[in-house]
Amino acid sequence: MSQRISRRELLRVLGVSGLSAGLGGALAGDSAWADEPRPSSGFTGSVVKDKVLQSTATCPVLVNGEVIQPQRKLSLLDSTDVLVVGGGPAGVAAAIAAKRAGAEVTLVERYNHFGGLWTGGLVLIVIGHMVEGPKQVCMGIGEEMMRRLEKCEGGIMNRGSGLNPTVDAEALKYVMLDMIQEAGVKVFLHCWGVDAVMDGQAVCGAVFESKSGRQAILAKNVVDATGDGDLFAAAGAEFEHRTYNIGLVSRIGNLDKVDPALAKQSPKPRGLGSPTPIPGVNWVNMLGPESDGLDVAELSRLEMSHRQFIWKNMQKLRNTPGYEKVTLLETGPQLGVRITRALAGTQTLTHEHIRTGARFPDVVAVGGFTKPAGAEWHIPYGTLLPKTIDNVLASGRCISAALRTADSIRLIPVCFATGHAAGVAAAVAAKDGCRPRDVEVPKVQRILKEQEAYLG
Repeated sequence: MSQRISRRELLRVLGVSGLSAGLGGALAGDSAWADEPRPSSGFTGSVVKDKVLQSTATCPVLVNGEVIQPQRKLSLLDSTDVLVVGGGPAGVAAAIAAKRAGAEVTLVERYNHFGGLWTGGLVLIVIGHMVEGPKQVCMGIGEEMMRRLEKCEGGIMNRGSGLNPTVDAEALKYVMLDMIQEAGVKVFLHCWGVDAVMDGQAVCGAVFESKSGRQAILAKNVVDATGDGDLFAAAGAEFEHRTYNIGLVSRIGNLDKVDPALAKQSPKPRGLGSPTPIPGVNWVNMLGPESDGLDVAELSRLEMSHRQFIWKNMQKLRNTPGYEKVTLLETGPQLGVRITRALAGTQTLTHEHIRTGARFPDVVAVGGFTKPAGAEWHIPYGTLLPKTIDNVLASGRCISAALRTADSIRLIPVCFATGHAAGVAAAVAAKDGCRPRDVEVPKVQRILKEQEAYLG
């Protein structure tokens, strides 16, 4: 019987020069980048520890048909002033703002990149930051991101008064990473926040699952930027469970290769999407059905059905005269969940507040509209604060706001504005040794303005 030979053994047999160098490079996905750190002979690996047996003492056990989790001690991954859970627009803004306000900050993200649905969800357009005038009202750290994107070739398009910019996801991932590193924020990726660490009615950290196992991070204050309110819900804060439309965004390419003469032979196809900073590439949004973004079975069903729909729709498009070369570039790694939980805060923003341009003395963020057709509206500090649970602040789409406000609250500029506010408030509370509900709001407002936020 022939024996299989490993890739490493094959390279050893062939030798470390000549053919082996070429074969090793090919196997390793060789690169021409001279500054890329890599071994000269291809892949390498080492044994960290052999004969490993992981303890099963804390494994869940089956007792009378029920799964029981034994009590166990968790290892401590980190301890910090401000812990931000979630690295989307709200979380990145919160982390950078808190660090710039003088706090030690740790940011934890479940994916391998920053930006949430703005990048991983391919929701590339920036809307909801303008009011009549036209005037931009969502400023601060989110605006800084867009200014930096302007310096990246192909990073952003349609920047200007009254316009809704569209970003390139990869450029934005880079910009966010750069800003986080510049600020000195400690980062853990590939970590899913699964529980809150409690001391009575106060949150003092969070529990995370990763390839390193289940670990805890302790913090003076926690900013919930999960989008779904996972942390404040786990801590026992009151919330409203909602359903909303769930879609899946995709990108299509080669639109610059459409044959205009052939394309005139039939009506323009639907589903061509909107332009991006990359020539010939559009992003295609999807409304999707109203569904429960907290139901894992439903999320699984939608993920599969949406991908099938997108693929089949692309084949129809390619059968349209003139569009034969159009191709599906990618579907979003993240399903387009828009609304799940909304905090029941000490204050709640209503549709009437937004419609009438309501103003609040404890304003910490200002929102706009998808078109500059209305007056600016305030977001009060109380929308970030749970009614009874301490040391946790909401940010992003899960703040305390009525269902009819969802299409305003969940927009990316408003998310980075509320994240900015939560980050500064968490840092002030940590430095002043008080609960977030007891911070001096004028002090928070002053620091926000120093960080170029607009508060009206």
